[in-house]
Amino acid sequence: MKVTFMLNGRAVSYDARPDEMLLEVLRREGWLGARRGCEDNNCGACTVIVDGKTVLACATFAAQVEGRSVTTIEGLGDPANPHPIQRAFVDAGAVQCGFCMPGMILSTKVLLDETPTPNLEAIQDALDGNLCRCTGYVKVYDAVQRAAAALAAGEETT
Repeated sequence: MKVTFMLNGRAVSYDARPDEMLLEVLRREGWLGARRGCEDNNCGACTVIVDGKTVLACATFAAQVEGRSVTTIEGLGDPANPHPIQRAFVDAGAVQCGFCMPGMILSTKVLLDETPTPNLEAIQDALDGNLCRCTGYVKVYDAVQRAAAALAAGEETT
């Protein structure tokens, strides 16, 4: 079957089996930012944004995004023109191995879209489903606060 949706601002149409997960389709089509982690809905490495909300691509059937808008980390920014959230994560030293960062950054984007100046509890709640083995989370929370400040100051987004 064909699944047609907006991906990172562009209309796409991909073949998918009825039982195929969005993560499988994205990775097969070259969108590797959504990581294959636990495949058990627990780590957040496969987080993407669908219609403004975070979803786990390993737990979302590809058919469920028919006609919807999907954003992966590739749609947020790139090394030459990073999004302020991506810059904040680098500046805060929150990026170590990088495996969990796409999910963390996309979860942060949704949080800041909904709550531009979150407190620590809101940040912790928003990132609750994103596991990181490297950072200890303190630098991640700092990165989210830096990103909120940068966006409030009017830093450009891509």
